[in-house]
Amino acid sequence: MTTLLTERKLTTQKAIAEAIAQEMERDPAVFVMGEDIGVYGGIFGATEGLLAKFGPQRVMDTPISETGFIGAVVGAIVVLALYRMLGRPRG
Repeated sequence: MTTLLTERKLTTQKAIAEAIAQEMERDPAVFVMGEDIGVYGGIFGATEGLLAKFGPQRVMDTPISETGFIGAVVGAIVVLALYRMLGRPRG
């Protein structure tokens, strides 16, 4: 089997945004959250275009509150663990 490789040059920010988008396309459970990552696209543009492509349910701006951020992540981990143990709800 022959594989054709093409060379592309991307900035680090574009490569990060593309990698995140690929993973979000692959797995609908993946989401991104952070400070100024939605409309603004992140401080260096590393999440640019993700809000338009995946919507606010999967690309979420967080407040500048580390405690709130940690609480949201812990809650997401618990929900994911329950889905994996019990299966996704039907209906």
